[in-house]
Amino acid sequence: MEIERKYLIEDPGKLPENYQDFPFHEIEQAYLCTNPVVRLRKEDDTYYLTYKGKGLLAREEVNLPLTKEAYEHLLPKADGIVLRKKRIYIPLIPDDLTIELDIFSGEYQGLILAEVEFSSIESAECFTPPEWFGRDVTFSGEYQNSRLSAIKTN
Repeated sequence: MEIERKYLIEDPGKLPENYQDFPFHEIEQAYLCTNPVVRLRKEDDTYYLTYKGKGLLAREEVNLPLTKEAYEHLLPKADGIVLRKKRIYIPLIPDDLTIELDIFSGEYQGLILAEVEFSSIESAECFTPPEWFGRDVTFSGEYQNSRLSAIKTN
C-alpha cells in the first residue's frame, strides 16, 4: 500500500539551499495503461513494471523487476509522454520522513513536485508540510504521473 501526499513546488527559489547535496536517482517512466495504472520505470540501472490500484492518498502498488531487455522491448509500446526526472531524497527531521523531490526534465522541464510517503492514512492527514512546499495537489489528481504522461499541462 502506498500512502503519500504530493505538493507542487511553485517557487523553486524557496528550495532548501543544499537540496542538490542529497542522494538522488535518475528516473525514466512510461505507461502501458492508465486505467488501471501499469507503469514501466528505469531508475538508474534498475528496471520495474508497476501496477497501481485506484486512489489518490492511498492505493495498492506492486513492483515487479524487469530486465533491461524487457524494459527496452516494452517502452515503445507505452502510450503518451515518457517522463524523465531526477528524484532527490531529502530527510525530513524530526518527523523521520523523507521528501522525494522530483525535478522534471524533457517535456515537463521546470515542473517540480514533492512527495512524502507515510506509514498510515492518519499520519498523512496530520502532516504539516515545510514552508517551501507549494500547493497540496494530492487530491486533485492533476499531477499524478500517469496523467502527466497522457497530456502536457503547460
